[in-house]
Amino acid sequence: MALIFIRTVIIFITLLIIMRLMGKSQVGEMQPFEFVISLLIAELACIPMADSSIPLLYGIVAIIAIFVMHQIVVILDLLFKPVKTVICGKPSVVINKNGIDEFQLRKNNLDVSDLIESMRGAGYFSLDDVYYGLYEANGSFSALENPDKSSSSLSLLLIESGKADKKNLTACGIGQAELDKFLKKQNAKLKQVVVMTVNGDGRVYFQKRGEKYKILNMEVRGKW
Repeated sequence: MALIFIRTVIIFITLLIIMRLMGKSQVGEMQPFEFVISLLIAELACIPMADSSIPLLYGIVAIIAIFVMHQIVVILDLLFKPVKTVICGKPSVVINKNGIDEFQLRKNNLDVSDLIESMRGAGYFSLDDVYYGLYEANGSFSALENPDKSSSSLSLLLIESGKADKKNLTACGIGQAELDKFLKKQNAKLKQVVVMTVNGDGRVYFQKRGEKYKILNMEVRGKW
């Protein structure tokens, strides 16, 4: 028991030193390779702590080897910019002056719902609250705010990638006939719609595939 305690203390001190040397990145700000390295180090640390038959030195050497590899990657990252793009990736602009970029969303294995959730987390409750929105290489969401943003209530997602959300349509008091009439007026079929949202004031964000988004109005009868 005492041996395991001593081994754990030694591993803990080793990890503390290594993580301190690796820098000040917080978990949410880690690049993909840094996250992988952190997982590897945690796994390598557990093995010698739990199994006293494994020499403690093996675990320490493995942890130091991972640290050395981390430093090599960091140096390559600083010296050769293309390496950073390959290892860490690059920011993806998912909202531009024309609206949502479906290609960039799919490229990052995201959908419109994920984007709207990220925007709410950043304090934006309507898609036109920002001029540009992007996902950084570390997965965090950044935006260039629209100074004229006019969100007065929460926007509900009515159509996403050509599929209607019946639950939200009911919450807004919009029937299928009304939706069809609205789409016909915009000369669009359901499957052609990238996104359609509406807030409590009837303010609609509408984007047809291949076209710039529009701000429109429609009557809503629901309360949310």
